[in-house]
Amino acid sequence: MLSKGQIKLIKSLHNKKFRKGTRMFIAEGKKLVEEIADSPIKVLHIWATGRYTGPLQHNQITEDELAQVSALTTPQGIIALCEIPESAGPLPNLDNEWAIALDDIRDPGNLGTVIRIADWFGISHIFCSEESVEVYNPKTVQATMGSIARVNVHYVDLGEILLKYKSENVPIYGATLEGNDVYATTFSQNGILVIGNEANGISERVERSVTHNIRIPSFAKNKGPESLNAAVATAVICAELRRQGK
Repeated sequence: MLSKGQIKLIKSLHNKKFRKGTRMFIAEGKKLVEEIADSPIKVLHIWATGRYTGPLQHNQITEDELAQVSALTTPQGIIALCEIPESAGPLPNLDNEWAIALDDIRDPGNLGTVIRIADWFGISHIFCSEESVEVYNPKTVQATMGSIARVNVHYVDLGEILLKYKSENVPIYGATLEGNDVYATTFSQNGILVIGNEANGISERVERSVTHNIRIPSFAKNKGPESLNAAVATAVICAELRRQGK
């Protein structure tokens, strides 16, 4: 059973201001909650309905109670209250690694999907501009499908951080509508892939640090879409650089 205070708290965490103030976030769904529970992220409380048959200890609640607090249109039987980590840890050394940089990504689903893509392709670090959507937004958390437990997301002054890595001779690849064909590009062994804002692309300040402009060519025979979704573009480029063994 959920108390009135617990209902109020969980519902407040749909709002960024309260997530920031309490340093808590919510996660929903069997796979997501179980993966977070098996990670360094601290799970403070778990509630589940009779539908949940997994191994996690939990307090029993009704479907109606879950519907009151869920951020999902169709609740998935289990919800967890989790602690937001103090930080994503130190910035990585990229001598032999890849990272992704997101310049003002605003859609929570896009961010969550990019985190999942990074996890799939073995990329452990994402740099987000300070204007980007918050990683603990319920829609973002849901879209990661558990990858939030394995990928470090750093909110930084993106222009400044990219200049730092550029000065260390880390190659920086910017996904644009112009530049070299991604399939004709020989990627380096390490680097940062920069993905721009959904509507405006890479900002001028961030673009100054880009060392290689790359594009995904369109194969549409007639007039096709102007561009790809940010998460889709990330997946295509990551697949190509990993195909090359980078």
